[in-house]
Amino acid sequence: MKGSEFLRRIQKLAWNRGITVEFVPRRGKGSHGTLFVGARFTVVRNLKDELKKGTLHGMLKQLGLSIEDLE
Repeated sequence: MKGSEFLRRIQKLAWNRGITVEFVPRRGKGSHGTLFVGARFTVVRNLKDELKKGTLHGMLKQLGLSIEDLE
């Protein structure tokens, strides 16, 4: 899954649950940006690159979600 697809899926999930979502690209170094989901946040790498399995699971853990939530 690419970073942009991850962002789209999180936005759709949050919209369905009534949670606010904001991606701030300037709050990160280089191609990184910060994704705020409600009161939680995580750092998203380059949106064009493929996310590694461990990185994806780590980001979901920081947001309090599981991989099943994105399906």
